[in-house]
Amino acid sequence: MIDIYSWPTPNGHKIHIMLEETGLPYRVHGVNIRTGDQFKPEFLKISPNNRIPAIVDHDGPNGKPISLFESGAILIYLAGKTGKLLPLDLHQRYAALCWLMWQMGGVGPMFGQANHFRAYSVEKISYAIERYTNEANRLTGVLDKRLGEAGYLAGDEYSIADIAVFPWMRNADRRGVNLSAHPHVQRWFDAINARPAVQRALQVLSDVNNAAPHDEKSRDILFGKTQFQRR
Repeated sequence: MIDIYSWPTPNGHKIHIMLEETGLPYRVHGVNIRTGDQFKPEFLKISPNNRIPAIVDHDGPNGKPISLFESGAILIYLAGKTGKLLPLDLHQRYAALCWLMWQMGGVGPMFGQANHFRAYSVEKISYAIERYTNEANRLTGVLDKRLGEAGYLAGDEYSIADIAVFPWMRNADRRGVNLSAHPHVQRWFDAINARPAVQRALQVLSDVNNAAPHDEKSRDILFGKTQFQRR
């Protein structure tokens, strides 16, 4: 059994999708990042960077429990555990890992910043909005070019690279990206979005009120002094 500590964000949905695609049994523990659950000592034991998602696999290597944090590392681990969604062909395998790292180092941080300055920043800083919106669009252009060459990011196989990028392309307009202007991305997105496992995964923790406007306390937890305290 795998315990997943998560919240319905793009990074959380990556692991929800992977678990549904692989069929591994799991239990979900909601970590409400708006109220500060991510700073609780018991969560920090498995995720020292106070970020979701994190997992505890009670049937880890050699039958011993293992905890993991960082969504990219979790995807690689689950692919290794199940032998699924990481191509056996070495060229496609390393392509998948390249595009996974591209998401972790580019799409996640840059889309996150675009979303923050466009939607959450109290002070509307035009330079920041323009910079990160432009970068989100540039990265989507890179994705569109790749998907014009291959059906999926690794080649002809759906893989952890696609699982990593897909949730960040949901609600792309919030980052100032028009997916219809990127036809290869739109084709790819629609195909993944239609997968039954993906649809099930997107329902995980869907009952929480994650879209409510932030109040002063939640802003401090996510973006202010509480976020940056040393623990």
